[in-house]
Amino acid sequence: MQDLIKLVENFGSPKVALVGDFMLDSYVYGYAERISPESPVPVLNIVNSETRTGGAGNVAEAILGLGAKAICIGVIGPDSTGDELTKKISSRGADISSLIRVEGRSTTLKTRYVGLAQHRHAQQMLRVDNEQNDTFDKKIYATLRAAVRSQLKGCKVLALEDYDKGIFNENYTPQIIEDARQAGVPVIVDPACISDYRRYRGATLLTPNRYETELASGIKIVDDESLTRAANQILLLAEADAVVVTLDKEGAFLLTRDGDGKGMHISTRPRSVYDVTGAGDMVLGMLAVAIAQGCGYEDAVRLANIAGGLEIERFGVVAITKSEIIDELHHMIGLRNGKVLARKKLADELKKRRDRGERIIFTNGCFDLLHMGHVRYLQQARQLGSCLVVAINSDDSIKHLKGPGRPIISQDERADMLGSLECVDYVTIFDEDTPIPLLEMLKPQVLVKGGTTDVIVGQDLVESYGGEVLGLEKVEGLSTTEIINRIVENHNS
Repeated sequence: MQDLIKLVENFGSPKVALVGDFMLDSYVYGYAERISPESPVPVLNIVNSETRTGGAGNVAEAILGLGAKAICIGVIGPDSTGDELTKKISSRGADISSLIRVEGRSTTLKTRYVGLAQHRHAQQMLRVDNEQNDTFDKKIYATLRAAVRSQLKGCKVLALEDYDKGIFNENYTPQIIEDARQAGVPVIVDPACISDYRRYRGATLLTPNRYETELASGIKIVDDESLTRAANQILLLAEADAVVVTLDKEGAFLLTRDGDGKGMHISTRPRSVYDVTGAGDMVLGMLAVAIAQGCGYEDAVRLANIAGGLEIERFGVVAITKSEIIDELHHMIGLRNGKVLARKKLADELKKRRDRGERIIFTNGCFDLLHMGHVRYLQQARQLGSCLVVAINSDDSIKHLKGPGRPIISQDERADMLGSLECVDYVTIFDEDTPIPLLEMLKPQVLVKGGTTDVIVGQDLVESYGGEVLGLEKVEGLSTTEIINRIVENHNS
């Protein structure tokens, strides 16, 4: 991990040429709290809407978020959707000089209707697409190829993002791949969900997911042996140098043409899945930037696993930044310096996460003599959202609540031990008898409390601003008091 941290810290600003299907995503949000009397469908009461870049535009934002330069090459329509799309991409710093406007062509627009029930987890209810995916005139393909060739100078990687909207085909695509390879530029392809990969002939690296690999290879993936056969078939069909099969929670499988034919699994840590939209785009963006920086396949895939994992914890598509990747790497080896925070700093961090669409979970307690009951409880709590905050009583607060013999473990040691748990994102210490002042400042979406108590302190406050309050069952036989009593009994006997 330390080597990966150093790699990312040394990322510069390489140029990445990106060819793909550029789109605009529209999100319409509303409350979905009743069923229509006209038919058995939910009614969406619209409260607000927004637009974001989509398709290859997501990859461009991913590349830019990691500090690299993105040169966008593709076809859009001469319409207001295209205007808004180019404005958004260019405002992020992308080069849009090679986005070609084609008369009679509409810019792809995907509209997602998102339900908000009682302020809880946003849920996509319906998607409506306005698009054209027929092929282009030969002159358009020639113009695109010329644009690619002119932009290859100074580029470290050519990335192809294929949503099968007509920009890539069996005749034209191998030509631009060959142009790049002749110029010494590696070509990374996120393929479309299609059965014929001949359009990607000569690619350096392909990044299909599990289903796409099954479809293109004709092999059902049920175990390691079938996965290896399917990946080898992809290499053969596309005449590619390497393939990375993304496997969701199982990480990824990397196979190279010059290897032993067996490949390697590259694992990832478990995630709370909020929304899978854009995960493949983020993977392509990270692979492109990492390889542009000179990373080998294995390191590039490890970083892509992390970027894709962070992406699925967000709602919608949110570009993952270089600093977030570094932060996550520190987190994974238990060295994230910012894990134990004072409340003001914590509030600032949570605002950033909330703005990215993350779901904040809050719990509190003494956590004296950390034991498996605590760990299981915290693991369950973390599964309820994408960020778990643990607030612990200070030493003085515990003495006031439980008597002069407690705590057994000091507040700093308790905080460090909790911070070492993978399921815990932040720890903070409070002096008050209750966490209500903290809750007023942090306003988490979910307040969680373990044990058998009928009263959860802070419930009224959290519910007053639309938050959710949940009680988790106590793990029987596991509590600090019971452990202390057993130690005393054993000592006395």
